[in-house]
Amino acid sequence: MARPQYLLVTYPAQGHINPSLHFANRLAATGADVTFVTSVFGHRRMVRATGHEPHISFAPFSDGYDDGCNFGGDNGQYMSEMRCHGSKAIRDLVVSARNDGRPYCCMVYTILIPWAELAADEVGLPSVLLWIQPATVFDIYYYYFHGYGDIITENSKRHPPAKTILPGLSLEFTSRDLPSFMDAADTYSFAIPNLREQYEILEKKHKPKVLVNTFDELESEAFRAVGKVNLIGIGPLIPSSFLDGKVPSSDSQEKYIKWLNSKPKTTVVYVSFGSMAILSKQQMEEMAKGLLEFGRPFLWVVREKTQNDDKDDDELSCREELDKLGMIVPWCSQMEVLCNDSVGCFVTHCGWNSTLESLASGVPMVGFPQWSDQGTNAKLIEDVWGTGVRVKLNEEKIAGNEEIKRCLELVMEGKKTVAVDGGKESWVEKRRNALKWKDLAREAVQEGGSSDKNLKAFVAEMIEQSRKLDL
Repeated sequence: MARPQYLLVTYPAQGHINPSLHFANRLAATGADVTFVTSVFGHRRMVRATGHEPHISFAPFSDGYDDGCNFGGDNGQYMSEMRCHGSKAIRDLVVSARNDGRPYCCMVYTILIPWAELAADEVGLPSVLLWIQPATVFDIYYYYFHGYGDIITENSKRHPPAKTILPGLSLEFTSRDLPSFMDAADTYSFAIPNLREQYEILEKKHKPKVLVNTFDELESEAFRAVGKVNLIGIGPLIPSSFLDGKVPSSDSQEKYIKWLNSKPKTTVVYVSFGSMAILSKQQMEEMAKGLLEFGRPFLWVVREKTQNDDKDDDELSCREELDKLGMIVPWCSQMEVLCNDSVGCFVTHCGWNSTLESLASGVPMVGFPQWSDQGTNAKLIEDVWGTGVRVKLNEEKIAGNEEIKRCLELVMEGKKTVAVDGGKESWVEKRRNALKWKDLAREAVQEGGSSDKNLKAFVAEMIEQSRKLDL
């Protein structure tokens, strides 16, 4: 029997590409062929899929921005061009595959590109949304677009901000806990209209399926909060080599891995803010001072400046002291770092990919959210999963060095006793919780785990549906 074929379409940002590639590998492992579709620029940034790559092909399309675009702000022209060219690419691929006698059985697509589903509908191809953020965030947006938008906005305007309670969710959200796109002052103005369109498309379907990059045990409440949508956990979408119980040995020749291997267990602070977040010079200085005052070795990822950035303002004032205590690198293999026994804490922007990677590695977190879903993720980390704390910002929206040191002390073994802050758990409990979620994350994707069964059931249903439609 021929292998079923899937189209997988993703928005050309790293945070979308990475989980999509891991999902492509999971699909390929079930016996499918996958055509991965994104823009030329997104394809150029891609780390090529491994493991099942012979069954993954790439079909990049040009959207007129092959050398890149500032993926934020009011990018109406860019989004319009991507919609036009991306829609045509989908239609052409579907028609071509049918003419060749190898039709696609389904298209899977990520957030911010609702036009992908419309294009698939035009050529009669079933499609399913792959939600690459937490199920909780899906629920928040759902209620924002279904009667709670004004309530959220009004609560956010109050001083202090009032708490918002949403149906089916036991958490109480303040403005800092909600996706930043809901703030009218947010600069990424293209996001809400695209998300609104996506939910409107889902609304036209009866009990639509949405694949979610999470797992049942992690967000059991969130899966049930919206009765009109069938959320299906198929995550965590991170490299399978780190989830199958056979963590690769840290014998890499990379300098930072050798450095980590020289440190005692759980003594290193790992600091990284992802591929997009840029800290101000003032915040960088405070982070540096906090690390020095905490006094533990650290590995800090500081991305290299581009040609357009101001190089004169690049150097940290205490760089010499930093180099004596820790290591600053422009890039690292994050999963390899998080799985290293020496790492005891992850100071993170709380991007969902990084959050899942930390959970699956059993590493406690200091949450330092910047934008998008990261504030919600930080709340889940601190208040639901109990695996970390969130920094508190001062009136200048800066986390000072003392605050950074305080948070590190709350999540890393140090003094014999650490004062429990406002009822929060001690570092011992946070480490215990982190190890619990590590085991549950890995169980979910293993044979017979919740995410493994959910994905196999989805694949079987898509194959049966394509037979009925004679695709």
